[in-house]
Amino acid sequence: MDAVMLVGGQGSRLRPLTMSAPKPMLPVAGVPVTAHMLARARDAGITRVVLATAYRAEVFEEYFGDGSAHGLELEYVTEAEPLGTGGAIRNVASRLRAAPGEPVVVFNGDILSGLDIVALVRRHRDTDAAVTLHLTEVGDPRAFGVVPTDADGRVTQFLEKTPDPPTNRINAGCYVFRRSVIDGIPAGRPVSVERETFPGLLASGVLVAGYVDSTYWLDLGTPDAFIQGSRDLVTGRIASSALPGPVGDQLLLPGASVAGDAKISGGAVVGAGTTVGAGATVDGAVLFDGAVIGEGAVVRGSVVGAGAVIGARVSLDGVIVGDGARIEPGNELRAGVRVFPGAVLGAGSIRFSSDRV
Repeated sequence: MDAVMLVGGQGSRLRPLTMSAPKPMLPVAGVPVTAHMLARARDAGITRVVLATAYRAEVFEEYFGDGSAHGLELEYVTEAEPLGTGGAIRNVASRLRAAPGEPVVVFNGDILSGLDIVALVRRHRDTDAAVTLHLTEVGDPRAFGVVPTDADGRVTQFLEKTPDPPTNRINAGCYVFRRSVIDGIPAGRPVSVERETFPGLLASGVLVAGYVDSTYWLDLGTPDAFIQGSRDLVTGRIASSALPGPVGDQLLLPGASVAGDAKISGGAVVGAGTTVGAGATVDGAVLFDGAVIGEGAVVRGSVVGAGAVIGARVSLDGVIVGDGARIEPGNELRAGVRVFPGAVLGAGSIRFSSDRV
């Protein structure tokens, strides 16, 4: 069975982390989020995936190659210009091997999910739907597009963000398409599946089915969600066969050096070649490869980019530090601060800021 993975997004909400890598290639619990998604596809019996790339397309093939090391056959198709979700799916149609009536699984590239993919495909086959959507239930659906269904699970509407949604079921970003539906998406122009393809199918009277699976689901598009997803993988709240170590309270990657009296907890990740100094505390944070955490520094719920240096006694709480940045001793930064790649903050220059620097 073919699968398509949409990994062309830039991830603007995650800047400055995505200034050096596209969002689907940022390390979540030690490996790119795409690696977790590919592992879930492989574990569900999918053997071939076409990656629909755009921004920094070359890094995907450099990392994953032909897919053989991951137990998959991978192909890559790059958009020359942004085509939207539907346009990106249509853009890879020539690489699909499925016959017109066969299913093709499509994944959004920024979702961490415990979805039972096999059950989703079974639902699609049993109903003979044109498209089957994974729907998940959220506490407050007002920030999402909601997808009402009837008693038989047929999708009846696609509603964009509304102050009074009729359901708490939202589009969770994984679909099964009948191959012929993909071929019917207009080629060579931007198309949104949410605003054009799916409503058009409903208007034509074909069956669009919903499959409700309310296991773990997280959109990794914001810094808080990115950190939460990494913590949840490390601590085992969501399983992934791509996790490069046992679940627990911390994940130390090869070459990481942690002082004997440093405290690493809360599902924190210490990247390859990263150094954590004496008396430092790293709690629920993500430290990319080659970072340096000075003596007595405290890093909570933050991301520290590759090669960044956090000086002695610096305190970070809910902060995003870009690659190669340097924060000199004595600084204290709180939630909302984003330090851009290569920036240098002098000793004791910022306390409790909410600015980008």
